[in-house]
Amino acid sequence: MWDRESIQRETGMATGTVKWFNAEKGFGFIEQDGGGADVFAHYSNIAAQGFRELQEGQKVSYDITQGQKGLQAENIVPA
Repeated sequence: MWDRESIQRETGMATGTVKWFNAEKGFGFIEQDGGGADVFAHYSNIAAQGFRELQEGQKVSYDITQGQKGLQAENIVPA
């Protein structure tokens, strides 16, 4: 199982696949490559200019932070 520090140390950013994303509500979850808990993704943390939603099955790179309710993705960009 990967932890945030080892992922970021080895790759600089974590990678994963969008599990689901509700564009109306502006959030969803990313399944981490290599396993581990799913990561919360909010539209405000999508870093790609002009993009405010993610597509199910889309590969993304992101930074992992600890949010109030668990792991959270920041600086989300298409992989």
